[in-house]
Amino acid sequence: MAAALVLRTWSRAAGQLICVRYFQTCGNVHVLKPKYVCFFGYPPFKYSHPYQWLKTTAALQGQIVQFKLSDIGEGIREVTVKEWYVKEGDTVSQFDSICEVQSDKASVTITSRYDGVIKKLYYNLDDTAYVGKPLVDIETEALKDSEEDVVETPAVSHDEHTHQEIKGQKTLATPAVRRLAMENNIKLSEVIGSGKDGRILKEDILNYLEKQTGAILPPSPKAEIMPPPPKPKDRTIPIPISKPPVFIGKDRTEPVKGFHKAMVKTMSAALKIPHFGYCDEVDLTELVKLREELKPIAFARGIKLSFMPFFLKAASLGLLQFPILNASVDENCQNITYKASHNIGIAMDTEQGLIVPNVKNVQIRSIFEIATELNRLQKLGSAGQLSTNDLIGGTFTLSNIGSIGGTYAKPVILPPEVAIGALGTIKALPRFNEKGEVCKAQIMNVSWSADHRIIDGATVSRFSNLWKSYLENPAFMLLDLK
Repeated sequence: MAAALVLRTWSRAAGQLICVRYFQTCGNVHVLKPKYVCFFGYPPFKYSHPYQWLKTTAALQGQIVQFKLSDIGEGIREVTVKEWYVKEGDTVSQFDSICEVQSDKASVTITSRYDGVIKKLYYNLDDTAYVGKPLVDIETEALKDSEEDVVETPAVSHDEHTHQEIKGQKTLATPAVRRLAMENNIKLSEVIGSGKDGRILKEDILNYLEKQTGAILPPSPKAEIMPPPPKPKDRTIPIPISKPPVFIGKDRTEPVKGFHKAMVKTMSAALKIPHFGYCDEVDLTELVKLREELKPIAFARGIKLSFMPFFLKAASLGLLQFPILNASVDENCQNITYKASHNIGIAMDTEQGLIVPNVKNVQIRSIFEIATELNRLQKLGSAGQLSTNDLIGGTFTLSNIGSIGGTYAKPVILPPEVAIGALGTIKALPRFNEKGEVCKAQIMNVSWSADHRIIDGATVSRFSNLWKSYLENPAFMLLDLK
């Protein structure tokens, strides 16, 4: 038989010393319910009623948990790991960022659901991770309760712990919030939760702490903006190399993934659509003047005002008159759905490839609100941080290809949408005014493509003429704005 050691635990309750006996065998602690409990100064007695429990707990034992990649939605089954925010051996808490993954529609930051230590990373950068498969192994700090030793004693106050119960209901808070409260000696029972079902959030703890102590948390550190290095006054002109460089590169093959994979799927579907093309030129002279007047006002509000908000608003006003261009069709083109919202997509050229986020509900937004949303989308698009919600739900698209260069284009419809426009470069060109005099005009060319199965050429022409009139006479937009 294994050797046994008798252990005693001492506790103080209601002014009396309590002794509880335990037994240890082979190094493993087996906590047994004692038959008798000794109060010093009184004979041993046998407990019978579990009114108040005095608990003893075993040591912390780590448990390895496989953190699996959960369903991201939109039918996405695989993603590319773009960046790891942790490494093996790092300690993480709930909601800490684990990694950033990129699907064929958006970039998503994966956060931890556990507190613990990272034990294993299953993927390297640019590897393909699959939904439902392990992403990392986390050793959690699981606290396992052993068998309980019970003593009939008066209730004991526990001011330090944060698992308070109020009228029989446990306070709702995450472990991270409980830890923050414990570190600042805050009782959760005294904090009013602002989350769902009264859940206490991190902000509630910080607000409570600020009210109690007057402490204000320092702002998050911002990246220091370094001025560009001064340009040298005298630039040396490189001398052409007389001998041609020796090319020693090799061919390489890589899988199509990320946004490029989405483009393959979308463009393959677009090939099934009979495109009707229509082109025209627009005189933006008056709009250029108006924008120059409004730019300082928008800048004072912290917004960069481009021409795109005007293009989007004019398109939305046109779509109100020609809703067939803001529709979608099913795969077999048997049903047409007229979209109530004008979610106008903007084709963006990024390092990750072509992406088309959209501005939601353009029909109810002002020019300034559209500009604000465009600024947000462009900033996130450049950083590769657009969410799935920013990329789905588009009903109509404009491609500002002219920002790179070019006059005309042949835009390809993004199914299930039925129309798209491509905007060329704005150029100063000579034109005749109403008096027949040659004058300087700001000219932009536009190219439209429409699904010729449900949209005829006359409809596209009338829509383009209305859109053009709003831009050539910006004041006309005021008559139809709501």
